[in-house]
Amino acid sequence: MNDLRQQGSFLDKIGIPSNLVWGYIGVLIFMMGDGLELAWISTYLVEQGLTVQQAATLTTAYGVTIAIGAWFSGVMVEAIGPRKTMTIGVLFYVIGHALFVGLALPSIKYGLMIPTYAIRGFGYPLFAYSFLVWVTYKTPQQKLGTAVGWFWFVFTGGLSVLGAYFSSWAIQAFGHMATLWSAILWVLIGWLLAVFVNRDSFEVKAKGDNQASSKLKELLNGVTIVKREPKVAIAGIVRIVNQTSQYAFPLFLPIYLSNYGINMTVWLNIWGTIFISNIAFNLIFGVVGDKFGWRNTVTWFGGIGCATFTLLLYLAPQWFAGNIVALSIIGVLWGACLAGYVPLSALTPSLVSDGDKGAAMSILNLGAGLCVFVGPALVALFYNFVGAQGIIFILVGLYLLSAVLTRFLKLPSEVQVKGEGIEEKVI
Repeated sequence: MNDLRQQGSFLDKIGIPSNLVWGYIGVLIFMMGDGLELAWISTYLVEQGLTVQQAATLTTAYGVTIAIGAWFSGVMVEAIGPRKTMTIGVLFYVIGHALFVGLALPSIKYGLMIPTYAIRGFGYPLFAYSFLVWVTYKTPQQKLGTAVGWFWFVFTGGLSVLGAYFSSWAIQAFGHMATLWSAILWVLIGWLLAVFVNRDSFEVKAKGDNQASSKLKELLNGVTIVKREPKVAIAGIVRIVNQTSQYAFPLFLPIYLSNYGINMTVWLNIWGTIFISNIAFNLIFGVVGDKFGWRNTVTWFGGIGCATFTLLLYLAPQWFAGNIVALSIIGVLWGACLAGYVPLSALTPSLVSDGDKGAAMSILNLGAGLCVFVGPALVALFYNFVGAQGIIFILVGLYLLSAVLTRFLKLPSEVQVKGEGIEEKVI
């Protein structure tokens, strides 16, 4: 008993809510399965005969369903609870993935690839972002920045680190198709840990006598909140920008880097290394955000930092003649700055009252889903016209815009009446 208490005390001390630890582990393993193909599927499809634009369109369709699933995640948690919502996400993923790998991909049936790959897109937002809502409800506000930092640590650690490293080994050992099939195993293990081994309770409170009407109001609240609280809409836009480059880069950057002698295996290892940095800084910026200010962290480390290192990622192969070490260092710094947006997950629900936190998180999760759509869409729409250089400049511009927009995200407690002689605290 004392050992359990000490373990719980240690987890709480480092910022992981001890009552949710198995949920964090489940998200890590689930996202590893979900992210197996992220860094290489587009290049693989091009090798099988698709164009860059067709591969980008496929990923864009996937991003649309991710965005829809992300928006529903917050309000569905409030309507039916996180466990049911996460299980629905698993069902979408397994069905869509099995159809995509089993029927569409072997014969490259493009007309079937789009809907099946899109179906699986509902999976991870309903699973992972529902757990994030769970975290925001069960964590004290003074520790929320660190708790969501740990969420993004396991989310990105699974999606972009373990997934990339496992793929770099499994593809060599078993081939592309077997690697894709293995994803279902990891997803199911993650689900079992996060939903069944995790014993934390979450009470769904009906608002009113008519539960069906109450649940419909929760879903509608996920839309109407942007009118009542425009700052939530701004936060959603900033969240879209955050990871747009993460989902645009795999579509064109490996092709661009191949011109400088950097092959796919090297690219996968660089990508994995980048996100080792990212997951470490998810924790660091969670703590920094609680100390330095959530808005300041997102503005300077997130917006300005990402703009700087996105540009340098493009220039590095030219400046250093394809030097892998130089490219990796810049990539690590870019990955670190992506984590500068972590405090947004603490800032956004704090902009509204307790009754609107789920709806606010739905908008933030929608932004997280839309970046999976916007990144590939930018490549599909503009790559033929502006090439890799043009896409890079578009991304840099978006990051600078997000830095400006973040300055408008002031907490209610920080907006004071100047006539009372109270200075505004900048966070």
